Amino acid sequence: MSLNTTLEIDIVTALSSKIDTVDFENLAFGNVFTDHMLQCDFKDNAWQKPIIKPYEPFMIDPSAKVFHYGQAIFEGMKAYKDENDEVWLFRPDENFHRFNNSAKRMAMPEVPESVFIEGLKTILNIEKNWVKKGLGNTLYIRPFMIAIGAGVIAQPSTQYRFMIILSPAKSYYSGEVKVIIAEHFSRAANGGIGAAKAAGNYSAQFYPTKLANEKGFQQIIWTDDATHTKLEEAGTMNVFFRINDTLITAPTSERILDGVTRKSLIDIAKKEGISVEIRSLLVHELVNASKDGSLKEIFGAGTAAVVNPIVGFSFQDVYYELPKIQNSFAQNLKEKLTNIQYKIADDTFGWTVKI
Repeated sequence: MSLNTTLEIDIVTALSSKIDTVDFENLAFGNVFTDHMLQCDFKDNAWQKPIIKPYEPFMIDPSAKVFHYGQAIFEGMKAYKDENDEVWLFRPDENFHRFNNSAKRMAMPEVPESVFIEGLKTILNIEKNWVKKGLGNTLYIRPFMIAIGAGVIAQPSTQYRFMIILSPAKSYYSGEVKVIIAEHFSRAANGGIGAAKAAGNYSAQFYPTKLANEKGFQQIIWTDDATHTKLEEAGTMNVFFRINDTLITAPTSERILDGVTRKSLIDIAKKEGISVEIRSLLVHELVNASKDGSLKEIFGAGTAAVVNPIVGFSFQDVYYELPKIQNSFAQNLKEKLTNIQYKIADDTFGWTVKI
């Protein structure tokens, strides 16, 4: 390895790259990682100097609080390469602010902008060859923070580790997606941590999703914890419903994540003259709309999948098939969003950031 030091970040470069061993045409999401990772520790009540070094396992005390009390948060972002071989980020400021909102909710220290944003730009410059051109090709970015302080007393840690790892990616989901509407399990509750990207939110979904999978459904549309009458999120994504020519999506709250893709699609839809209602859609409204033919589309929205159409839903053991339609809002909005991300269309919103 060669060691270079910048004013802000120590950089230890790998002796060789594994990029030539990767089949970029056949990538399983989140299984392959680039040559380097960023690490920055918090101790003695201060953030230490960040380091970018070869991707590798690291040792941690068995009593680290992340294992016992679940202090762990993360973000999901992507880098894109345009036809001029320039690398771009999409609304990284939104991810940065949401990350620190999650940190506050989990009693963790906020990460300085210089560490998060400048560290991200630095590691992306090092790993820019991992970002491939072409629609559908991205470099998935996973910033995360865990509590590494030792001790099993039930209180917040005094030491933390912030990291950024990178994974080349293609489409997250493939094939048709059918969902089941939750009648018992909840993703989050009022007063809880549903609005934070906390690791525990996702592990709590695994069991009910496993039950849905066993019934032949790929995901769950979550409902509110109190009444199970309000439709909230789909799997790990925000969810949109098209009734006639109006898009409906739930408002963000303590239970619902403030998705970057969600808010971007809302802005694009409004610009395109599509009627958008940000309100709670009730389960009985959805069922009635399906029965009378006014329900045209349901689709999830998130960083990994971008837009994921849903072909049907089940409620109380009755399956409702969605129609196959022309002029799909899901497809049109996805195309307009990805065209901005890949710099195929002008970014009139000012969302993209050049690396």
